Amino acid sequence: MGALDGVTVVSVEQAVAAPFTTRQLADLGARVIKVERPGTGDFARGYDTTVKGLASHFVWLNRGKESLALDLKDPGDAGILGRLVDRADVFVQNLAPGAAERAGFGAEALHRRNPRLVTCAISGYGPDGPYRDKKAYDLLIQCEAGLLSITGSEEEPAKSGISVADIAAAMYAYSGILAALFERERTSAGTHVDVAMLDALGEWMGYPYYYARYGGTAPGRTGARHAAIVPYGPFRTGDGGEVFLAVQNDREWRSLCERVLGRPKLAVTPDFATNSDRVRNRERVREAIEDAFAELAADRALELLDAAGVANARLRTMAEFADHPQLAARGRWRDVPSPAGPIRALLPPVAIGGAEPRMGPVPAVGEHNDAILAELEADR
Repeated sequence: MGALDGVTVVSVEQAVAAPFTTRQLADLGARVIKVERPGTGDFARGYDTTVKGLASHFVWLNRGKESLALDLKDPGDAGILGRLVDRADVFVQNLAPGAAERAGFGAEALHRRNPRLVTCAISGYGPDGPYRDKKAYDLLIQCEAGLLSITGSEEEPAKSGISVADIAAAMYAYSGILAALFERERTSAGTHVDVAMLDALGEWMGYPYYYARYGGTAPGRTGARHAAIVPYGPFRTGDGGEVFLAVQNDREWRSLCERVLGRPKLAVTPDFATNSDRVRNRERVREAIEDAFAELAADRALELLDAAGVANARLRTMAEFADHPQLAARGRWRDVPSPAGPIRALLPPVAIGGAEPRMGPVPAVGEHNDAILAELEADR
């Protein structure tokens, strides 16, 4: 049994934030009914065709769900959604601001008809304020939250390579829904969970906010290096390779100097003794490390770093990640059915009581219409 077996989720969802929220609920055993537009479905289905003709975003976000195609502007289809919500435990939507309310599926209206229902709305900027109706996509929220201002090189800002604003919102919606379901066990009443992408990513911007607000200047854009910790990032080795290492405290700095660089006096040099000293002299620190690494191949440098207890990593491509020896050794991959055949997927990161997550098929648009409608008729 999954932790959420017996929980029914109805979601009017598209793109990334809401689908990622509900996919995680599905992995825990919830029944997730995904409401899509007839014909085209969730517009994320059309982002690309790289996964055996299917879209990579859609495959990632929508396994384990039932697809119900409804036109919510049609009174009959809206009535079907209402009947589903009446018997559901959770309702999720990430429609444009105000759209759910205009369609009769706002939180207040839904709680009147189903007091035990947990509702969740995901938006770009929240339900009020001057940005309430502003369109919000992941890159734009990264801009508004200040993420781009601290990401990239000195010459040019860069966005995150993944949909970090959407993912942040999804994680808070997911945890908020779980908390609301737990609260319902005590009170027998549903409640509303509201998540804005700007709020979610803003929470993740806590360190740079405090650094800038109380330090006087924002963290600089330093590429793959850390703006506030040195050494932390990539360093060239003698064979043309690159090793990433991260020193978190002065004890690790001493270990790096003594056991890897072979320069114990460097650890107590006044210009390098503390992290604040090293941040001020980051280029000299880099030169000292790369001078020592010039005598080493990348593999040997990694061996020495491991032996010295200094955290390190290789820069892997996506193909190398797919063949990562740690994931293979732990059996972290499964095959998931889809309309295009089996698709390899990574197990969810949370295992509850060692139970195998339910990683169900990726649905076609409207694949479950007949079954769901028959179920509703049978219950009349």
